Amino acid sequence: LRLAVFQHLLDLGPFYARGERTGELSSVALDRRLLQLARKSRLALALTIGLGFAAGVFTVVQAGFFSRMVGQVYLAGKSLPDVAAWLAALLGVILLRYLLSWGSELAGNAIAVRVKSDLRLAVFQHLLDLGPFYARGERTGELSSVALEGIDALDAYFSQYLPGLALAALVPLTFLLVVIPLDPLSGLVLLLTAPLIPLFMILIGNVAQALTRRQWQTLSRLSAYFLDVLQGLTTLKALGRSRAQTKVIAEASDQYRQRTMNVLRVTFLSALVLEMVTTLSTAVVAVEVGLCLLYGRLPFEQSLFVLLLAPEFYLPLRLLGTRFHAGMSGVAAAQRIFAILETPAQQTCTPPAPEEKPVPQEAELPLPPVIEFEDVSFSYAGQADARASLKGITFRLFPGQKTALVGPSGAGKSTVAALLLGFIRPDTGQIMVNGRPLEQIDPYTWHSWVSWVPQKPYLFNDTVMANICLGRPDATLEQVERAARQAEAHDFISGFPQGYATQIGERGVRLSAGQAQRIALARAFLRDAPLLILDEATAHLDAASEALIGAAMGKLMRGRTALIIAHRLRTVRDADVIVVLDEGRVAESGSHAALLGSGGLYSRLATAYGQM
Repeated sequence: LRLAVFQHLLDLGPFYARGERTGELSSVALDRRLLQLARKSRLALALTIGLGFAAGVFTVVQAGFFSRMVGQVYLAGKSLPDVAAWLAALLGVILLRYLLSWGSELAGNAIAVRVKSDLRLAVFQHLLDLGPFYARGERTGELSSVALEGIDALDAYFSQYLPGLALAALVPLTFLLVVIPLDPLSGLVLLLTAPLIPLFMILIGNVAQALTRRQWQTLSRLSAYFLDVLQGLTTLKALGRSRAQTKVIAEASDQYRQRTMNVLRVTFLSALVLEMVTTLSTAVVAVEVGLCLLYGRLPFEQSLFVLLLAPEFYLPLRLLGTRFHAGMSGVAAAQRIFAILETPAQQTCTPPAPEEKPVPQEAELPLPPVIEFEDVSFSYAGQADARASLKGITFRLFPGQKTALVGPSGAGKSTVAALLLGFIRPDTGQIMVNGRPLEQIDPYTWHSWVSWVPQKPYLFNDTVMANICLGRPDATLEQVERAARQAEAHDFISGFPQGYATQIGERGVRLSAGQAQRIALARAFLRDAPLLILDEATAHLDAASEALIGAAMGKLMRGRTALIIAHRLRTVRDADVIVVLDEGRVAESGSHAALLGSGGLYSRLATAYGQM
């Protein structure tokens, strides 16, 4: 039934899953998904279980040798030399047993390392496939916590709990096969009391699982919030709100502490219950064996042998209970991991399937390209058709021509840029590149043709040169300097203590907004791509910085196919064609002078902004 339900969920697809609660689906399918991951390390998993089972068999041998040796000494009156061989064999079995246990742990750790490595790569690759528009709707700290701490939390599940699940079934069964022929009554006691441990583990485990899930969600929110506060600390400091965040973080941390203590409370309660059941069960076996020995129904050696095996019989079950709680944190994280992996990437320009032939590479395509939007429509998830971001827009970008895209907020300008960058795909219509559909072009080739300068370029905590070299990683210092001069950035970079080797901090925290924008322009100059997209590149800048960047942009756009997205209409006056968007449609297009004279939306925007 579990397999049938899981298969049917696959048939229903991710859109059904998106409409259901993750917890409801994960209770059926989560274990299956985790087992699928473990199957990639079948040899290590088989080795872990095999060595653990062999260690359990040698536990039986160890108990047999010990009971025989004690019987020889205390009943037969044998001296140390007489049992030296038995003692040496016992020590050898003990050593071999612990070597097998050690090997089982090593193999279990190998499973965890392999699975975590593969899963981390899969998560990162899928996040890349989902693209920036998915990441924009998520909190960076929470995604980082999932990809790092969440995957690490699966270590105990794969290295301890999963092998322990098999050993908890195999090892006690082996003990029963040995004990029942010797003492059927003891075997019956073991058989009847053994299910009590899994029963209590399930009862307490359901509570523990819910608490662990809440604990993980709290940790994820805390990680996300803490990163947001750190990234916005400069702004908070400027507004005098930095101290207020200390109290909020303290409250969130205390909530996480309380939920962690709740999980530990249930864990200790579970350990107490399992130990109590094990102790009482062992005591029942001990009383029964003692009575059998007293009335002469069981020989001494067999009685001691059964008594030695009784606590060992329950040991795999007790360990499974302990490892169950250790693995629950990983299972709680796995729910979020699989939720990310199951998010469909069908609206993104992922690489084509193997049977699809990608378009010939750039040598066969004339550059710079001619871009045509043909009746393109797009709506985000949850948007009604009437509120779609784009509704059948049509316009063209020609080589060597500067095309500007303007319109009120929410008109669809950023959506056009995302479509052109390949982050999303149109619902209807086509984007043609030199007469070929964009979705047929290999994404990696397409991205190599595009330079994108966004409103807030991302700068990494690295040197100035490393940040500019994102445009072309193999560039030399001379090429980087030439690109920086073209972007009007060389002068201020030269004034840094270490020049191009100066560390600029995360998100360029040590730079002004104008300096960060000029480094982004230097990237574009260095990349030298035939298609240029400038998305609000001069927003939030002072007049001096805007003038410098405007001059650099003018040099950058020469001889390229350029799309300029702007709110400040004075930055698009010199554009060859201005396309005006309104509520997802092309309202009008033409030159600056023609649009001003038409009295349409562009003229009203220019009047409203005082930018005639």
